[in-house]
Parts: sequence; C-alpha cells; structure tokens
Amino acid sequence: MTTHDGPWRIATRRSALAQTQARHVGEALQEATGRSFELVPMSTTGDDHPDRALEAFDSKGLFVDATRRAVVEGDCHVVVHSYKDLPTEPAEALTIGAVPRRADPRDALVTREGWRLADIPRDRQVTIGTSSPRRKAQLQKSRRDLLVQPIRGNLETRLGKVVNGEVDGIVLALAGLLRLRPKGFDVTVVPLEHGEMLHAPAQGALAVECRTGDATTRKALRRIDDAATRTEVDAERELLRQLQGGCTAPIGAHATLLPAPGGSAPGGRTGGSAPGGRSGGDGQRLELLGLLSDPTGTRLYRASHETAADEPLLLGRVMAATLLEAGGAEVLERLRQE
Repeated sequence: MTTHDGPWRIATRRSALAQTQARHVGEALQEATGRSFELVPMSTTGDDHPDRALEAFDSKGLFVDATRRAVVEGDCHVVVHSYKDLPTEPAEALTIGAVPRRADPRDALVTREGWRLADIPRDRQVTIGTSSPRRKAQLQKSRRDLLVQPIRGNLETRLGKVVNGEVDGIVLALAGLLRLRPKGFDVTVVPLEHGEMLHAPAQGALAVECRTGDATTRKALRRIDDAATRTEVDAERELLRQLQGGCTAPIGAHATLLPAPGGSAPGGRTGGSAPGGRSGGDGQRLELLGLLSDPTGTRLYRASHETAADEPLLLGRVMAATLLEAGGAEVLERLRQE
C-alpha cells in the first residue's frame, strides 16, 4: 500500500508516449508539492494484443484495466490516461482528480509528400492507415477513392510504415506527435481542421485518476487541474456517454470555451480560469461540434450547439439528442446488431 512519505508513484502504460505523458504529470505534481515522483510502467489488455483490431475487443477499458487496478489496490497513488481511452462510466473507488491543460486536439495527416487531405492524388490508388472507425468514416465520406487500411502499433511503428511505403499516409492524433516529437522520420505532418476531421471526444487531454478516499492525493491533484479543459472535455464526454459509443462507433466532438463579449483569456486561451475551479462566469459560452456516422461514412451527421459555459453536461445531452434525431439512432441500432 502506498504512503505519502515517499515519491508519487504514477501508473502508466509502457509505451513511450504514455510514459512521456505520465512524466509530464509527475513534473507538474513535483512542482506543486515538492515531492519527487517515479513511473510504474505496465501493460494493459490492449497492449498485450497489438495485432487485434480495436472492434474485436469486448472490453471498453482495454487500455486502462491494469493501470487502474494498480491504483485501486494501493500500488500507485495515481494513474495517467489518455482521456479518450477512458470508458465513460466512472470506475468504482476511483475519481478523476485532475485534467491538465490539453494539447492540440486535432488529428493530423502524415505523409512523405506533405499532402493536405484535399490534395491527395486521384489518379492512383492511395492507401491511408488508421484503425479508428471515426477517422475511417470521415476519410471515406470526403474521399471515396481512398483505400483505408487498419494499422496499429506505437507511434514509431506507424510512422515507419509511412517511411517504408507500406502505406501512403496515416491519420493520428496531433497531440501524440507534439508530446513525443519522434526524430529520424522523413515525413510531413499536416493538421486536419475540424471541418475535415472531427477528433475523438477528449482527444489531446489527460485524465489523472486517484483513489476516491485518498484526500491527500486529491488535494494535490487540484493544483494541476485546468478548469477550462475540464469544462470542454465534460461536454465532449457527455455526448459520448449519451450515445454509448465506446471505442467502436464513429463519434467525434470538439468543445470550445468562447470568450465573454468584449473579453478574452490571457495567453490567447479562451475560457481560462484558475486551476481547480469551474469555467463559465462572466457570460462565457461553450460551443460543441458533434459528429456521428456509420462505419462507411455514408450516413454521417454533424451538428453544432452552444450553451452557457457552466452547463457542459447539458450541452452534451442536447448534442446527442440532435444527432440521434437526425438519423443517428438508426445508425447506432445497426451497429449494436452487428
């Protein structure tokens, strides 16, 4: 069982990206509390089966099961997740103690040639790698001529498949590239705007979980929480929860805190606020873009709504209702029957 006499013990997946993210949180905790930290890497169910397609798994928590268990059983103080990997239902005995400020949430197209999505040649077969149903549906909606091929593995493995010509390009989260900054790959990264590719709910954000009853850790985590990020992610995640999409349904979401009339947050961040608080005062608004599609992109629905910034869960529910009414309910029903 962990105590608070020594360093912070931080559970993390073994991948280089996961450990980089966990180290970022550890450094923030160390700065906030004066206590050192140590990483405790471990494998999850998803890591143990790298060749299986994501939709082949029954569990929604395939990338978080072992790391969560380490905290519940007292082997670690906290676990750092890519927030988008977390199931929408909370884990028993755990709480999300901090959501640090998130990195750029957009997806990116990575190719040797530096193509933008609209510039990909049409005079030959072009293969784009992704194992995300959401990315595949949006790629096929915009470019029916593309061959979308499943691809898994860590960031370096996927970049290597572009360099060696196994695929012409890949689509992945820009945040991972920004955090890891891999070297030695002769590729060009082109961010995809939300109109081209709407990212996954909570993409680019980290979630730091601890035991619900660990008051000392919860107090420390409040010091590294970013209220604006938490508000935006709450709206995106509520949309996902309402749609019960898990990892396999093509669902996208992007929430943005809009500045109050006549004002903006310091540093160009709209909706900024002090760590540990809740954004939404002074007339701020919260905008949410949402997307739901069938796997082929044939039936793809988009919508946009906004509410007061202190109502992110309401905004997520309104967006879900809009997408379901537009035709998404039938899409989800067919997915559940398959």
